[in-house]
Amino acid sequence: MATDDVMVAALLREREGLVQSGLTDRIASVDEQLKLHGYEPVDEKGASTKPSTRSTTPKGRKTRSSETT
Repeated sequence: MATDDVMVAALLREREGLVQSGLTDRIASVDEQLKLHGYEPVDEKGASTKPSTRSTTPKGRKTRSSETT
């Protein structure tokens, strides 16, 4: 999620790293700081705080064919 607030952007990056590391106690403290800056963080199931993964090819792109040489 893009934001113009530099502090919120930094906190979101920090939170993403903590989620990947599984440090739930520290995630809660970052969430508190985000709230103080007027940003309401979403829970662990929210897409905006977790890295996005693609299961399908983006529209308009072709998948690579499997090469056998």
